[in-house]
Amino acid sequence: MSSLTDQNAWKKLTSHYASIQSKHLREFFDSDNQRGQKFSLDACGIFLDYSKNRITGETIDLLLDLARESKLPERIEAMMTGEKINITEDRAVLHTALRAPRDAEIIVDGENIVPEVHAVLDKMSSFCDSITSGDWTGHTGKPIRNIVNVGIGGSDLGPVMAYEALKHYANRDLTFRFVSNVDGTDFVEATADLNADETLFIIASKTFTTQETMTNAHSAREWLLKNLGADQSAVAKHFVALSTNADEVSKFGIDTDNMFGFWDWVGGRYSMDSAIGLSTMLAIGPDGFREMLAGFREMDEHYRTAPLEKNLPVLLGLLTVWYTDFFGAQTTAVLPYDQYLKRFPAYLQQLTMESNGKSITLSGDHVDYDTSPIYWGEPGTNGQHSFYQLIHQGTHLIPCDFIAFAKSLNPIGDHHDKLTANVFAQGEALAMGKTRQQVLDEGTPEELAPHRVFEGNRPSNTLLIEKLTPAVLGKLVALYEHSVFTQGVIWQVNPFDQWGVELGKVLAKKIVPELQSSDQLQHDSSTNQLIERYRNLK
Repeated sequence: MSSLTDQNAWKKLTSHYASIQSKHLREFFDSDNQRGQKFSLDACGIFLDYSKNRITGETIDLLLDLARESKLPERIEAMMTGEKINITEDRAVLHTALRAPRDAEIIVDGENIVPEVHAVLDKMSSFCDSITSGDWTGHTGKPIRNIVNVGIGGSDLGPVMAYEALKHYANRDLTFRFVSNVDGTDFVEATADLNADETLFIIASKTFTTQETMTNAHSAREWLLKNLGADQSAVAKHFVALSTNADEVSKFGIDTDNMFGFWDWVGGRYSMDSAIGLSTMLAIGPDGFREMLAGFREMDEHYRTAPLEKNLPVLLGLLTVWYTDFFGAQTTAVLPYDQYLKRFPAYLQQLTMESNGKSITLSGDHVDYDTSPIYWGEPGTNGQHSFYQLIHQGTHLIPCDFIAFAKSLNPIGDHHDKLTANVFAQGEALAMGKTRQQVLDEGTPEELAPHRVFEGNRPSNTLLIEKLTPAVLGKLVALYEHSVFTQGVIWQVNPFDQWGVELGKVLAKKIVPELQSSDQLQHDSSTNQLIERYRNLK
């Protein structure tokens, strides 16, 4: 494949950008009173209004040409059918297989993997039933009332986000806690008010060697045995493992019958609907979990089969490329107007930036264009009293995704109407702004007018959905998964490896014993100085 910047569509987009970059969204809307309808899409129960973007029909046509020239349809099919598109690790990329129907067939290395996926789901379901029914009891014979998920990265961000997002549907007889940080405070605060004899730890680590997770896991075991005054045999009644390393799981004291596996074709940040989602299934039940999987699957099929011009993830991904590479936007804000989605932006940070935060192409060349923007956000309306000032009147162009729901899961008075009014108002204000003349016409003194002018022309998407359900959460996560893949295909990077996280981890393992000794140091002068000062303060 030719370099991205050598592609015909890229060159045409460069010329096109020069012709429209100075045009204001007010002009676009004034010249076409049907613009909102023309740049909207309704699919999978998600209504996407992308009319408040700095685009024309020609922009979309050229972006779609870029997708075709980049062979996006072929790359989607390669991913969905199990080709080893993760070339740096020689792996298939099949998070979509985690939500495949039971009768599907997806072949990897000559075997249909779908039966394995459903065998794990069935095992998870049986385990959840044994917990909620009280059949599973702890070492002292008491039923389990507390679930503590111990993981990091995708083994934490996905379960935490899903639990918070679906708390409305959760079993309130169970208490859920999540431990990820190797900072001891995280573990201490998560367990401070729990009874050990009613607590189950889920240790989520594919290799069962992840430093942070296993440090917390060993602390959990010590905490349990100390509080129960029991021997190692108690561990098997209070720990289960989400892993593929049976030897290490067994050494830890966990019965391998209580080990839930997954596969090397599932990356951590794409794993919340695998065994990593055991805590989610415990919270919302097997039926709720399968409803979430059905939502994932609906978006998967839409991405695979819908024409590019009517494809939600494709359009979102291409718009991200448009702003990142032509307007120089460095960040994207994701702003859910639903308190249950408070951890969704944090989840997307890993999904997007660990996937496409790359500067080397699949062919091993250094890119000469920008790749992933920084993703961030907070739920509305909180963010409006925080960082929206910068989005409206700051010097940075920040495209925004607003996520809104027509129905509240907790209707109180007119709360939801006020919440929703703010979503629509923010999108309108960002797009249209307020001119100097409008400010003066309101009676603002001349000297204050510059401070009250809003430039506008700030782009946004609005996703409007009926209400938040397990299925809708699955659709939203899959929407962004596939948007990320779309971007990665265009940028010619591998969204499924994460070598950038390795170097710091390797160095940390070297430094740990140095912090605990007085050995001579051989780092750079800054690192040596910091280690020595830590030793002295310690």
